[in-house]
Amino acid sequence: MRITEHALKQAWHQMAGRSDLLDDAMLPPIGTSPDQYEQRAGLTGGLLLVLEDDGTVRGNLSRYREVFATQDLDQVLYFAAEEVVHRLAEHIAARSLGHGPVTNVVTGQAEMLHEINPAWGRRFRSGGMDGTETAQPCGHDPLERFAWIAGTWHEQDPYTHLAFFRGDGISAEQIAVLHGADPEQTATGTRLSDLRSMDGTARDYWETVWKTFCFGQAGDWAFLMYHETPPGTRGDSTALSRLGVTETVRLGAFPARGMYTFDHTRDGHRIDDDWGTLELIGYKRGRAPYYRGGQLDFLNQALRRAELDHPELTGEFELYFHALDTALGLQLPRQDIQEGTVRAAQWAHGNH
Repeated sequence: MRITEHALKQAWHQMAGRSDLLDDAMLPPIGTSPDQYEQRAGLTGGLLLVLEDDGTVRGNLSRYREVFATQDLDQVLYFAAEEVVHRLAEHIAARSLGHGPVTNVVTGQAEMLHEINPAWGRRFRSGGMDGTETAQPCGHDPLERFAWIAGTWHEQDPYTHLAFFRGDGISAEQIAVLHGADPEQTATGTRLSDLRSMDGTARDYWETVWKTFCFGQAGDWAFLMYHETPPGTRGDSTALSRLGVTETVRLGAFPARGMYTFDHTRDGHRIDDDWGTLELIGYKRGRAPYYRGGQLDFLNQALRRAELDHPELTGEFELYFHALDTALGLQLPRQDIQEGTVRAAQWAHGNH
């Protein structure tokens, strides 16, 4: 059956009649174009249901941000209900004595969706689409392997860029040199503490850090940490592929511009559902940040698992980093980085 505005409103009306949580007025606004977002959804934001002539319904969280498209009426009703209970859960959790919105909002959404439709409760807990199995609990300290660095990285400490590379037989040393690290220091096993002690204790710490690369291997990934690469270096996908790299993840923190970016490539292709630059600050607890059923739906699922498993994590960056840990296996050696024993090198001499 082709979805029409009348059919959608009638289906919502019937569902609301069976639930104490919903009423007709809660159905998100319906439009015919994303350009109507501000007019229909208002300045407070939320979901706009864009109904096309062929019955396709597209969900928009802004004029430019489409988060789903479907011709399945049940899916449209679910996404609309998910939006409604998100707002209800935030409202209730913020006013629950002794329990703030951080700890209650996600479980509150799951419980309310289960009350409306048990299948919807299961769908929400999975973080994915129909038939998606809920990810298994991580089974370890969420800050143990990667999320420990999220808080300081948010403030550009110890580095602005965290880059990860995966492929058969790849070399962290070769990747560091490709990005501009001094090959002699790379070959001799220089540590970050060695660079900090060069030229005596008077050497400016920030100058050292700004012209330093740290690198190594953690789990399946080689990693590289830096503030900037020297002019003329080649860290592009073509050069990396010659070193055997098939997959990369890059995270960049730019607090002065209010930007925190995530970039994921595999076999030379960006995984971004054609969204362009992916912003970490676009993630909000209890909302799936990426296109539903898209290339990054695996991260939607990992984030929901993190939210349900670890309500004690009060920062979205920590939750996001933990999701990257469980979904992609990203890690960083905490002790080596904090004690300065991580492998390191300055820029190559010609790039100083």
